[in-house]
Amino acid sequence: MYSQETLVLLQHFLDLGLSKTAMARQFGVSRRTIHHWIRTGQLDRVADAPSVRHPRPRPQKLDGYQPLIAERLTTFPALSAERLFQECRAAGYGGGITQLRDYVARVRPREEPEPIVRFETAPGVQAQFDFAEVRFPWGKRWMLLVVLGYSRYLYVEFVPRQTALTVMLGLERAFAYFGGVPQEILFDQMKAVIVEDHRPGGGRLLENPEFLRFAAHWGFRIRACRPYRAQTKGKVERPVGYVRISFLYGRIFLNDPDVADQGARWLTEVANVRCHGTTKESPALRFARDERVLLQPLAARPYRSLILSAGPTLAAEPPRPGAIPRVPVERRALAHYDTLLAERR
Repeated sequence: MYSQETLVLLQHFLDLGLSKTAMARQFGVSRRTIHHWIRTGQLDRVADAPSVRHPRPRPQKLDGYQPLIAERLTTFPALSAERLFQECRAAGYGGGITQLRDYVARVRPREEPEPIVRFETAPGVQAQFDFAEVRFPWGKRWMLLVVLGYSRYLYVEFVPRQTALTVMLGLERAFAYFGGVPQEILFDQMKAVIVEDHRPGGGRLLENPEFLRFAAHWGFRIRACRPYRAQTKGKVERPVGYVRISFLYGRIFLNDPDVADQGARWLTEVANVRCHGTTKESPALRFARDERVLLQPLAARPYRSLILSAGPTLAAEPPRPGAIPRVPVERRALAHYDTLLAERR
């Protein structure tokens, strides 16, 4: 198959009287092919075909202001089209904003997205923690996830609230599930753990004092994502979507105990035995082979909170034999009783 330009050139040589033998030698075809093109009229059709004309672009009112827009966007790439429209109008532009907005969308400098560098941690070093909202027919719950960074061994439960107490109790149950404690746990900027983060300005991270005591009791360090950099917690962010698709989607749940029961079986039978997309191994295999023995031992007892109202300890302890039960007594100011007596008179 020959291009239209080749056939037009052959027709031109024919018009000049060049012999068919010379033409065949020039273009590397046989004389029979030249005769075939002439006999079937192919060269005549090519010559008679109208040439494609590309219309010249019509001048636009914005043409004279394009250098101004380019200069402003080079200096201030985030200037809005509305702001540039005002500046061009002040310089004499008489067109509409739609034309300018379309032009700015084409020429605005675009920053390359900051690459997310995947980092891996050694066995037993880090776990990552996260919450995600879930809605069941009987109400809203929070998906609490803890994943070990090296093996991707996952722990999931569903809780009614996002509180400091919930975080601590959930972590204690996760430690029991893992059979040990990692050296550090990475959180996002949740107030139950992080009070303030002054690192972007050269300061330091201020942790919740109660949670600091909890971390010291269990022997792990608190680490926090930089503000607006939650993607560094990707090992636990990605399982959120996985749990939604693999566990929650398409299942019927009766109540919270049913969710807990199905979730425990799903962790054992599906999530932690699948071939992980990044490590190309089963989380349970990597955990048992490389990570379990490197976790720190569990604390001798649950954390005893000094301020949280969940009983004497976060994990309820059985009453001691012979202990006198404490009866809660409501305390009110004396002025309250004066008000009650006044109402009765």
